[in-house]
Formats: sequence, C-alpha cells, structure tokens
Amino acid sequence: MATAIAGGLVKSGIFTPAELGAFDPDPHAAEIFSSASGIKVDTADPALQISGAETILVAVKPQMIQTALTPYKELLKDKLIISIAAGITIDRIAGITGADRIVRVMPNTPALVGKGASAYAVSEKTSADDRLLAEKILSSFGIAMPVKESDLDAVTALSGSGPAYVFEFIQALADGGVAEGLPRNMALLLAAQTVAGAAQMVLETGEHPTSLKDKVTSPAGTTSRALEILSVNAFSGTVIQAVRAAAKRSKELGKN
Repeated sequence: MATAIAGGLVKSGIFTPAELGAFDPDPHAAEIFSSASGIKVDTADPALQISGAETILVAVKPQMIQTALTPYKELLKDKLIISIAAGITIDRIAGITGADRIVRVMPNTPALVGKGASAYAVSEKTSADDRLLAEKILSSFGIAMPVKESDLDAVTALSGSGPAYVFEFIQALADGGVAEGLPRNMALLLAAQTVAGAAQMVLETGEHPTSLKDKVTSPAGTTSRALEILSVNAFSGTVIQAVRAAAKRSKELGKN
C-alpha cells in the first residue's frame, strides 16, 4: 500500500520524488519501494525523515504501530499524521504520537493499479487545509470519501476486504467456464474483463445494479436460469453475511 500511495503521488504530479522521503527497516523492501516510486528510502533511522517532514504517512501493520512510532513521539506531535493501520483509532494514534491532527484511512489494494477506494475520518483539530491535502493524496490512486470514524469498520469490511471477495467470484466464474470446456487462460481473462466492465457500467451510468441486471436478463433465458441458481443458493445473503462478519472482526481487532 505504501508503494501504491507513493506511486500515485508521483504519477499525479502532486509531489516530485525529491519532495518525499521514506523509511523502512528492511533493505529489500526499501529497494522495491524506491525502485517503484523513485523516492529515496532511509533504512537506518527514521528520525531525520520525520523531523524534516510536514506530513507523516504511517503504513505499518496495526500490531506494529506502537513499536514503530513510540520512540519518535516528540518528533511526531506537531505533524499531520495520516494512518492506514487498520483498526487503530484516532484516539489511539493520538496517544501514541502526541499529535492532534490525524487522518485515519482505510484504502484497498486496487490502489496498486490506480483504482483504489479509500474512506477517511479526521480528528477535531485537523484543519481544512489538512483535509484537502489528505483528499489529494488519496485521490491520486483512486476515489476518496470522508466518513465518520464509527463507519470505518463497515468500510473495512466492504471496500477494504472487498477485493478478496471479488477475486473469489472471478475465480468461480472462470472455473465455470473451464468446466464447460474453455481454456483456463481464456476463461480467466473473460471473467476478469466481465467483472471490470460490469463495475464500470455501474460507475458511469449511475443506474441501480438491479436495473442493469434486468437489462441482461431475458425471460426464461440463460441469465434467468443462472440467477435462479444463485438465488436458491443464497448468493446475495451469503455476501451480506460475509461483509457483516468482516465488520465484526474489524471491531474486534480495533479493541485489541
């Protein structure tokens, strides 16, 4: 995600590589990041990068955030903190960093191809300029929308985890094609393009998915027969239950 965000910032022209700095303790990861973004990466000590920056983007696993940031609390307290650590609340980030200007973000992996969907919540003392900067950063690799912090668990379950559900569906579509005799590569390409095209129709036409579905479904036709099978096997209900289970788990992780 850090690489996707950095790549979006550079490609969009919001910043040049020279205006950005990064730290990663893993030399291999640092090399990959630098190669992909053109940004210089420090692997020795983040203190220099932190002290010279106005905004700090925290892209670490949630279980690592305290270890990663606590030693630099004095340096972080006056910065704008943008965190993509899942489940870590604004209050907890404030406690770890001492900062009061905080943006908590839930991005997703399609950011890697410039098609991310991010939602963000902000602390009370985050200024209008801070919010504008966060919006610019997040919009450089997809869409971004402000939400209440209490909604971020639902966002995590929907768009954060959602790509995995879609990958599972694409795989199932392709498997169905293979079962009917299509070559694997052809079936996978057709399945992926079908999902991408259908999603784009929802975004560009503004029509409700039900309306678009009805336009594909002829009476007693092939689509009608397939939708009947999905209905009998509780396809929609299963997806809803999956999203709700993921939201529940997000809340549990936040508490822990």
